[in-house]
Amino acid sequence: MGQTYSQLTQQERYGLEIMRKQGQTLRDIAKVMGRSHTTLRRDLQRNTGQRGYRHHQAQGFANQRQQTKPKAVKLTEPVVQYIQEKLQARWSPAQICGRLEREQARSLSPETIYRFVLKDKPQGGQLSGYLRHQAKPSRKRDGAKDARGSIPGRVGIEERPALVETRVRVGDWEADLMMGKTHKGAIVTLAERRARLFLAIPILRTTAELVTEAIITLLEPWKDWVATITYDNGRAFSGHREIAEALGCQGFFARPYHSWERGLNEHSNGLLRQYFPKGRRLDTVSQEEVDAAADAMNHRPRKCLEFQTPWEVFMQWIQAQRPVPTSGALMG
Repeated sequence: MGQTYSQLTQQERYGLEIMRKQGQTLRDIAKVMGRSHTTLRRDLQRNTGQRGYRHHQAQGFANQRQQTKPKAVKLTEPVVQYIQEKLQARWSPAQICGRLEREQARSLSPETIYRFVLKDKPQGGQLSGYLRHQAKPSRKRDGAKDARGSIPGRVGIEERPALVETRVRVGDWEADLMMGKTHKGAIVTLAERRARLFLAIPILRTTAELVTEAIITLLEPWKDWVATITYDNGRAFSGHREIAEALGCQGFFARPYHSWERGLNEHSNGLLRQYFPKGRRLDTVSQEEVDAAADAMNHRPRKCLEFQTPWEVFMQWIQAQRPVPTSGALMG
């Protein structure tokens, strides 16, 4: 059996310092101390200063980390209220825990929240209904055939700048349509790859004219932060050249049946389905309803963003360059 890891004592750190100066190997020191050599290596890595490993300084580093270590969170009434509020905002347990640690330096595991929700359910609670489902429904495309030949000026994703794949900048978007039941209405959706910002607008029909107008409407307030748009292959996006001209950007098309090439937008549409389930007609959905859903998604912390929200990351990026618009469809 492997040894259980525990912090070195100050006396052990003193011994480690002396034996290291004598030229002994970590494995030899570990045998003398009855410790794992990996424990000693970890302590050296974490507690070595500019002048090398000194036991007093190493102990000070260790004490400081212990003092600033996130404290375990007990389910007090304020914490319970926080969990309930964020679950109702459709945050995941991982998002709740990550944000709690970021804001209050307190540690709570997602499993604790799941247990809390499971305990709540038999007592008549409704919290389990707010948990997000992982299964993502499949979605039919605009036509079963390869649509490349019917999109004038189509430029394939293979010609898209490699920089887009790295997500190092704000300004690269993915576009898609979320269809209503029996194609009754749709929602045009856009997701920004770096900040994960999500924009959406409902349309009555999936004509190229309406889709083109919708995309320009959504992105025009932010056109300075639109470098590329990667589209689904539906013919509804055949107005891509007009979009590129209006926004000063480049447009590219993913390969047919390669939905993972727009994986962020596909995932975002799955989250939007929580508010507009598959099987619901979308021709009666209002812009206010869609705005409320997108706003909730943009103000949820994301693990991939170190538990910042998409809105925070987007704002930090563009505020570093110049002031943001004072008006527009999407404001915090």
